[in-house]
Amino acid sequence: MTKRIMVCLDGSKNSLRGLDKAISFAKESDSVIVGVHSDTSFSAFSAVRAPILPTKKWKQKARKLINDAKKKVEKKNLEFLGVVIGGHTSGIDLTTFANNPSNRIDQIVIGSRGMGFPKELFFGSTSNFVLHKAKAPVTVVK
Repeated sequence: MTKRIMVCLDGSKNSLRGLDKAISFAKESDSVIVGVHSDTSFSAFSAVRAPILPTKKWKQKARKLINDAKKKVEKKNLEFLGVVIGGHTSGIDLTTFANNPSNRIDQIVIGSRGMGFPKELFFGSTSNFVLHKAKAPVTVVK
């Protein structure tokens, strides 16, 4: 069975560095890259189930983000699957997706913005949350 590497995409430069690292890993192991974006503009209710949104419900930002990632991955002759989750809190959304056995995630790559201790104390850190709550191995790229 082909390995599946999940890369968390939010459009930041560190997220794009994470995509580059996922591409590197995927080339070494002939893996599929699953690019996942959490659209956090939904209600708190959706965070409980973190639904995968059908393509027609993707917002323009998410559509561009996933399409740009897909082009970059496919240029390297690798397979890419883009997913947008309609949720409320990125860390919970991404971890819920990754921990769902039906998604078969073998590894997670996430960029860290490195916002620092004061902001992390009040707002939490997505990469820190995923690192501690995901069942699959996590690579944090800075």
